[in-house]
Amino acid sequence: MNRRFLLVAGFVLLSGCATPGPRIVAPAGAPFAELEPLFGARAGGEALTITVVSNGCTKKEDFAFFLERHEGSVRLAFGRRRIDACKAAPTRVDLTFTFAELGVGARSPVFLLNPLEPWIGVGG
Repeated sequence: MNRRFLLVAGFVLLSGCATPGPRIVAPAGAPFAELEPLFGARAGGEALTITVVSNGCTKKEDFAFFLERHEGSVRLAFGRRRIDACKAAPTRVDLTFTFAELGVGARSPVFLLNPLEPWIGVGG
């Protein structure tokens, strides 16, 4: 392994850690300013589970959602109400919202507006 490779690899790692991905502005009327990046989403028969990053204190209550009905389907967006200010190493956490909580019929088509990002962290 040569020094040039190590220098480039170090720069890539540092730039990835220092610069967050692009922030996506929430739809007008949403109770949050930006859409939360998701690291996964799964729809089950009764609920939707999203995967987000946590620094150790993230809870479901820290999140709000915005719902917009459009031509027989639902557009759904999630954002943080409170920032996770804990100092633990970032890890993934699953948050489950029932379709009843979201006000969505279990058979309604749902389109998530949040950006989906790959997990490159070390935990979870």
